[in-house]
Amino acid sequence: MELFFLAMLVLVMAAALGSGYPVAFALPGSAILTISAAALTGYLFAGDSAAYFAHGSPVQWLTAGVTNFRGVYWEVERDTLIAIPLFVFMGIMLQRSKIAEDLLVAMAQLFGPVPGGLGISVVFVGALLAATTGIVGATVVAMGLISLPAMLRNNYSHSLATGTIAASGTLGQIIPPSIVLIILADQLASAVDQADASRKALYKATTGDFAMPSEFGVISTSAGDMFLGAFIPGLVLVALYMVFILGYSLFRPKNAPAVPFEGSYDRAFAGRILLILVPPLTLIFVVLGSIIMGIATVNQAGAIGAAGAMVMAGYRLAEGRKDAFYPAILAVVSLVCVFIVSSFFDVNIKNVKTSSDVWGIALSAIAVTGFIIALIWSGWRTFKIDNTMHSVMIDTAKTTSLVFIILLGAAMLTAAFRAFGGEELVREFLTSLPGGFWTQFIIVMAVIFVLGFFLDFIEIAVVVVPIVAPILLMDPSANVTAVWLGVMIGLNIQTSFLTPPFGFALFYLRGVAPAVVKTTSMYKGVIAFIGLQLLALVIVGFVPNLVNYLPNRISLTAATAPPPINPRLQYCMEQYIFNEYATRGDEIRGAIDTVGKLDLSYLPAKLKADTEKGLKAAASVYGHLETISKAEAARDAGAETFRDLHFKVRRIQSDMRKLEAEKKAQDSDLGRMKRQTPVNQDAVAKAEAHLAEIDAEIEALKASIPDNWEQDQKTFDALQKADTKARRDYRKTVDTAYTSIQDLMEVVEATPALEAFQGEINGLQSAIASQEPKQASETINEFSKSLRKVAGVKEIRSGLSAARRALRGRSPDPEKAKEELAKAVASFESDLAWRKKAQSDLLPGLKSYEATIRDTIGLRQQRRLPEAQALSIAQCSSSHRDISLHF
Repeated sequence: MELFFLAMLVLVMAAALGSGYPVAFALPGSAILTISAAALTGYLFAGDSAAYFAHGSPVQWLTAGVTNFRGVYWEVERDTLIAIPLFVFMGIMLQRSKIAEDLLVAMAQLFGPVPGGLGISVVFVGALLAATTGIVGATVVAMGLISLPAMLRNNYSHSLATGTIAASGTLGQIIPPSIVLIILADQLASAVDQADASRKALYKATTGDFAMPSEFGVISTSAGDMFLGAFIPGLVLVALYMVFILGYSLFRPKNAPAVPFEGSYDRAFAGRILLILVPPLTLIFVVLGSIIMGIATVNQAGAIGAAGAMVMAGYRLAEGRKDAFYPAILAVVSLVCVFIVSSFFDVNIKNVKTSSDVWGIALSAIAVTGFIIALIWSGWRTFKIDNTMHSVMIDTAKTTSLVFIILLGAAMLTAAFRAFGGEELVREFLTSLPGGFWTQFIIVMAVIFVLGFFLDFIEIAVVVVPIVAPILLMDPSANVTAVWLGVMIGLNIQTSFLTPPFGFALFYLRGVAPAVVKTTSMYKGVIAFIGLQLLALVIVGFVPNLVNYLPNRISLTAATAPPPINPRLQYCMEQYIFNEYATRGDEIRGAIDTVGKLDLSYLPAKLKADTEKGLKAAASVYGHLETISKAEAARDAGAETFRDLHFKVRRIQSDMRKLEAEKKAQDSDLGRMKRQTPVNQDAVAKAEAHLAEIDAEIEALKASIPDNWEQDQKTFDALQKADTKARRDYRKTVDTAYTSIQDLMEVVEATPALEAFQGEINGLQSAIASQEPKQASETINEFSKSLRKVAGVKEIRSGLSAARRALRGRSPDPEKAKEELAKAVASFESDLAWRKKAQSDLLPGLKSYEATIRDTIGLRQQRRLPEAQALSIAQCSSSHRDISLHF
């Protein structure tokens, strides 16, 4: 019956959408109707409203709906969606301020003389508008009204002209900032949690270990990561469009002729082009640049974009007036002043200490006030001129409400789909396919592509992604990142705007195109661009670095970058370090030999022993490298023969786990049947027979496991453990090698700081003689606390503590305190003596040695990765690594 209600859910949803019923109500409505029907049927015929639910009950489904509602509107952690109204406002404001029209006219004049120049200019403007407005309908309509007549007038092919405009208008779906990417990031965040939990369960089931190593976890994503990941693929798509149009115009010049500019390319023309191009380009740089450079979050960047759009609209709507640019000039000057002031002063109010700091705060407050005035001035203009602000706010509210209602409705639909066992059916279908992850992925992409013929991008993103993403992200054989999967789905969803019969970009263009342009010409025109979008999908699929590199680079070079000792970084970091050992081997060995010749005889015993241990560890690094190389080679050779067997047996064991779960559920149903009054003997007999069949299937699967599985698995596990142990030993060795030198350098470099306390420690004897015991004890204590800031003074402070103890209690002993203090002073003098010697004899050599090994032996102990290493590791970690043999 669960399958019946699952089919009912899908059919009701399809019927509602097909009849033109609003999506925002079709999704939750179909879920409510189906859940209600299943609950009522179960109550009437089985006496239990949850009888026909594969998971949970109607109450749990309702609870899940309330949780999703709270998640969208109240959870502070889930703030990604806040960016949606900000970017929608930004896009609509720029569209209403006629920025698009200015860009189209100017770029057509600039690119016109090039073969296919009008088409290239449309793509260029489409990319700019995608990075500023991101509103597909507005972009297609604007280009259809302005560029299409010009292209037709100059004898452009109807198919090429309409295809170019429709395809360029959809760039806003993949070039950030994009609402699609924000929604995908929100959906993938929960999908990552599910996938990671499933991967941990798989690791426990296959290895028996409860704790999965963190480097095997599923990497999460955010809207900022999605923006960064989609940036390069978006540019690749723009380049493909431009190359296609240029190539088409060269092969068929009559269909895309060059259009000479009737004016002259003089200083006035250049000034006009700059005035049109610079503001939107600046806004793009500020919005995306602030995200890429880690200055602002996506939400903050959305607020920046909304404010910038309002300032741009303020001067564009007042075009022709003498004071048109006054608000914009005031805003720019204010921001420049803020930047200058913040460069020379600390403008944090909490850190105000001097009059200079007060001046900095005052100047920055004046500059910020100027910017606020410019913003209010621009906003007032948009409010008064053509009622622009009112219409923009209304459209923003409508669009945002639509998105949020669809999100809530999709969450209810997805919960119902899971309640009837739909997710398990999809998982079983995908995991049963031959070919592993890539077969599953291609099937999912094909389904999304076909759904794009009938559904909108939001519907696909919020209905399909929560179901399939956890399944794809969980697979350890591909080990794909959520960012890559999201961008791939985003590229695929983009085609939904072009694919007939419901390609929305085609509808928008049909509404503004002249009657001479036939609808069939539009359909023909978009075919090539759909092909280019699929080509971009293939390119990004085969080169995941295009997506993963920028997020990884920003993550590893940001102020909040993970330290090099982070387990996730070890694989790629060791790839880099081992290459450095190979290329700089003589230099590193020479540095180790040189520092080994330094005289350490006068160091304190423990410090000397630790240093010698560290130098010995450094000398053994190349031996560890050889061990790792042999272990890795043996593991890789074993993997070649073991991989197929591993995949085959894990597949069988997965089927066995499914049967075990089915058996458990059947056992539960059988117990419920036996407790009913009267007992339905026929149903009990059928259930017991079914249990016997399941047991037989499990035994058959066990028998199908090859006889050599256990021995081959033990052999490969031994190889894998040997490789893991070799790497663990290497890491322990290099940590010891570097920290010992680091500790010694810290102690020696603290010599001037220690020497500064010499007069104060010598004066403590007089304090004991002249002060009361309690007061003298406090004096020593304060001195000890001050001395704590100096490295390597543990023995001195122990002597001071002994002197304090002699002064405390019911019977203070000043004489004993003087003796203990004398020992502490002697320790101080001894310490200072050897430190001064080491400062001149050891420190230069130690510094040279540390500088040589810092980026290799000592890299794990750095606070953050140096830039060169961070870029190398970002490049390495951008590729997907198969980790399935660990499961």
